Amino acid sequence: MEYQFKKTSIMKHAIILLLHIGLFFPIMAQQTIYESIMHDGIQRDYILYIPAIYDGNTNVPLVLNFHGIASNATEQMFYGDFREIADTEGFILVHPEGTLLNGDQHWNVDNFTTGTTIGSTADDVSFTGALIDELTSQYAINLDRIYSTGMSNGGYMSLLLACQLSEKIAAVASVTGSMTPETYDACNAQHPIPILQIHGTSDSDVPYNGVWWSRSIEDVISYWVSYNNCDTNPTIMSFPDIDPLDGSTVDHFVYSDGDNGVTTEHMKVIGGNHTWPGSAFDLPGLNTNQDINASMEVWQFFSRFDINGQLSFNEFDNRQVIIYPNPISSKINLSLNFSGELNYELFSPLGKQLIIGTIKSSNQEIDLSNLPPNIYYLKLDNQVFKILKSN
Repeated sequence: MEYQFKKTSIMKHAIILLLHIGLFFPIMAQQTIYESIMHDGIQRDYILYIPAIYDGNTNVPLVLNFHGIASNATEQMFYGDFREIADTEGFILVHPEGTLLNGDQHWNVDNFTTGTTIGSTADDVSFTGALIDELTSQYAINLDRIYSTGMSNGGYMSLLLACQLSEKIAAVASVTGSMTPETYDACNAQHPIPILQIHGTSDSDVPYNGVWWSRSIEDVISYWVSYNNCDTNPTIMSFPDIDPLDGSTVDHFVYSDGDNGVTTEHMKVIGGNHTWPGSAFDLPGLNTNQDINASMEVWQFFSRFDINGQLSFNEFDNRQVIIYPNPISSKINLSLNFSGELNYELFSPLGKQLIIGTIKSSNQEIDLSNLPPNIYYLKLDNQVFKILKSN
């Protein structure tokens, strides 16, 4: 018996809407490149977004952003939009294009060894590897900082890459995707790999509790918690319900202390549908959650890791600062390797300034013991870091 990921008339309406918006608001040509490579005798297309601050002199991260089934690279570029983030954070962004199956563009995530279950013969894992090789040969890309994310079928594809192309992938985030039984049973990751899963409990296209062709989200999280050797007791924080009219709220589960410092994380959109949280395109009838911005959350997650695990420092020009632990229970420890001072501010999830101060020594603590468990934002100079506080 064959299956395919379900598509609704609502999604088709949104696709038409996106195309019209794309016509009226084109992206600057000098920043967006439409390219292709030949793979397995097939022309494979992709859209590359190069931020204006890229100069080719410094190796930068690469983010792959995979579309859902019956969607395409252009629609994903608008719907799950990372371009403004790339402009400020300096990473290169690529939107690969799937091949046609029964008239719909897709990623072959079912039986990746033979491609027989849903009738696809595309070797999309190999294509992704070839695409990465092509891009790293042309651009100054940090080979330790290549990440994959995607919507729906693109989320499945990203988790398949975690299993079958981990030698090139540092971290993965799935938005409304999951793992097929074939991916789950034959997963063969080669290193601890940070995983973020964003999923709505009312998703009818990729059911939260699973179906015969898709593992439940709890199964997915449990698999990666075990593989990454994370603490099985998560830190759980709730995002403020910024938009009560969207009909959903978000809880953030963080399974920390994995090998190489990696975490396995789940943003559970309670009451959420098959949508990209925070998207500017609120699909009719689906009430997209607006309490979080999935693109921002995905990048903040990626930015904490490279292929070797948790990054131990963040660069400020020629200076370095170590922030640990994260998540915390009471105090943030800051360690600087330069002389001088560094101003800091701590903000609530809603942007309220809570603490200000100046770091004046190579090692300093910021006491957060009086603050409730939540997500906070620490600003050092012009850089912002998410701090997870547990009980």
